[in-house]
Amino acid sequence: MLNERAQVLLKTLVERYIEEGQPVGSRALTHYSGLELSPASIRNVMADLESLGFVSSPHTSAGRIPTAKGYRFFVDSLLVVKPLEKREIEQLGGNLQPNNPARLINSASQLLSELTRFTGVVMAPKLDSSPYLRHIEFLHLSEKRILLIYVTSDGEVHNRIIFTERKYTSSELREASNFLTENFAGKTLQQIHGRIRAEVSAIRQDVSELMSAVVDEASSSSEPATGDCVISGESNLLHVSDLSSNLSRLRNLFDLFEKKTALLQLLDAGRKAQGVQIFIGSESGLGQLDECSVIAAPYHSEDRIVGTLAVIGPKRMAYERIIPIVDDTAKLLSGALSQT
Repeated sequence: MLNERAQVLLKTLVERYIEEGQPVGSRALTHYSGLELSPASIRNVMADLESLGFVSSPHTSAGRIPTAKGYRFFVDSLLVVKPLEKREIEQLGGNLQPNNPARLINSASQLLSELTRFTGVVMAPKLDSSPYLRHIEFLHLSEKRILLIYVTSDGEVHNRIIFTERKYTSSELREASNFLTENFAGKTLQQIHGRIRAEVSAIRQDVSELMSAVVDEASSSSEPATGDCVISGESNLLHVSDLSSNLSRLRNLFDLFEKKTALLQLLDAGRKAQGVQIFIGSESGLGQLDECSVIAAPYHSEDRIVGTLAVIGPKRMAYERIIPIVDDTAKLLSGALSQT
């Protein structure tokens, strides 16, 4: 735990660095912190903060900058969020009136980009469009290993290896395949999950283990499939010196935006959160975002979480301003979608 003096100095350092983008020295900390400390005392506190991993010293400067750990402590313990004014919320709402869902999602992405001057991202899930089952088959691999194959309506072929307690004959595997295909074709895995356990008890015990494997697969696939994501303002990051100074890093970041798959997985994780979630640097698990922060929030349609929206920018961003923009945009988008 940091004592009060260290917290005040860390808060001041992060705020000055976000504001100016330059390493913060003892003189600036003395001026802005409001603490009556000697330069030597401030240097001692800074040395302690550096040894704890909250700040670092660039080689070319006597000042210090916050690390990802320092930003995290600042966001979790020191940040004072500034709520949007009523006028700003009304202006936001005016741009997110009930409309076609696709247009709403595009508008939300553009709004996030325009208001923050960073990149706005909105995950656009395929609402109520989970693929349904077409065919299930079990294939013998070895004595106690069976390959479960199922084909869904979107043309995807899924394979899972099942480890069984005993060896099954070819006729038993065909029986299980035929039973499931005849009884559950045309239904989604989510729908199957609700019925299949009752059906298992109605057939022979010697194939129920295979049925249970399908239940487990349905359980692991019970989350709604995500669709595409709408990205706006990628070019804004070209003007952020913290990112544009390294062309290789910037190229990797734009590659992430173009391919989208890994980004969708991150946003899907944010869909499970309550309220705003913040990923700082490597917390996202994506190397392309190591020098970025992602502020994300889930949005709803008729009380059901259907997606996530986010702002992606440098770690040196005005968190107290951007957090409420993301939060209020998610709430307004939720309200507009619920009325469409």
